[in-house]
Amino acid sequence: MKQCSWCDSQFKAAVSYQIYCSTECRDAATKEKIVERHKILRRKKRFGKERLCNGGCGVRLTVYNESNFCANCNINEKDVVKALKELKRLGIIDYEQQ
Repeated sequence: MKQCSWCDSQFKAAVSYQIYCSTECRDAATKEKIVERHKILRRKKRFGKERLCNGGCGVRLTVYNESNFCANCNINEKDVVKALKELKRLGIIDYEQQ
């Protein structure tokens, strides 16, 4: 019996080099590897290039930042307002929308 490299279930291998229990596990693992290679390739393309935040603050972005905005500018204002309203409803804060 072998252990599947994707889902960790036990299976009987049809051939000695089989590492996945099913085609579904094999396909899922392959898709994940392709996505990871794509991320690494995009990161390498950004290496050596100066990238600045498009949010208007001009902060320099690292090669690991997938978006074109820094963490401070990447905040969705609608989500913030929604969260503040929920906190007010719960009585945690006193918030008035401007």
